Amino acid sequence: MASVQNTTSTQGNDYLASLTGGGNKSSSVTDQIQDRFLKLLTTQLKNQDPLNPLDNAQMTSQLAQINTISGIEKMNTTLGKMLDVYNAGQGMQAAGLIGKYVLVAGSNIALANGQSAGGVQLKEAADQVTVNVLDGAGNVVQSQQLGAHDAGNIAFSWDGKKSDGTQMPNGNYRFSVSAVRGGNKVEATALQVGMVNAVTRNNGSFLLDLGSAGQFSFADVQQII
Repeated sequence: MASVQNTTSTQGNDYLASLTGGGNKSSSVTDQIQDRFLKLLTTQLKNQDPLNPLDNAQMTSQLAQINTISGIEKMNTTLGKMLDVYNAGQGMQAAGLIGKYVLVAGSNIALANGQSAGGVQLKEAADQVTVNVLDGAGNVVQSQQLGAHDAGNIAFSWDGKKSDGTQMPNGNYRFSVSAVRGGNKVEATALQVGMVNAVTRNNGSFLLDLGSAGQFSFADVQQII
């Protein structure tokens, strides 16, 4: 009877040893961790007390840890692939903006041959929206009343003329915006117009080159004109 028990024990040990036996080691972090878990589990099974064997729940818990680690690595791989697809899509969208005009946050307005444009972003509806065009010294050269508007983006143009009809020279100007509703101020943001000259990639994101207006991220674009 003792001989049968010894044979069974030897066969069992041989089988358990085969689980952690030689062979090519995977360079995968998950495989290395799994190998460590299996070796530890095998050692526990070999040295367990026959009168107090390893609890099935405990064994299941340890195996679940292996699956969790493997699942995390697979999830990270999947997320990495999804991020690559997302970045590629953003790159194509950004490249498609080259040569187009966009609205981004800013208060610069360029006058060329009697033409210029800008925008206003309203957080909520307003009874009156006002745009003041300023010269280099900060003086108001023209004031526009845009009337009532709902929340969102509003575009405006300036023909380069002062309030008295005098034509201003070509160049760069600035503008300020304000809005009210029922006598109370409404949050208003100045939006400047810029043409996308080029697209560059920086730290995994794409930057739009708007010339003298500077560089902006794809997410900064409030509207394509």
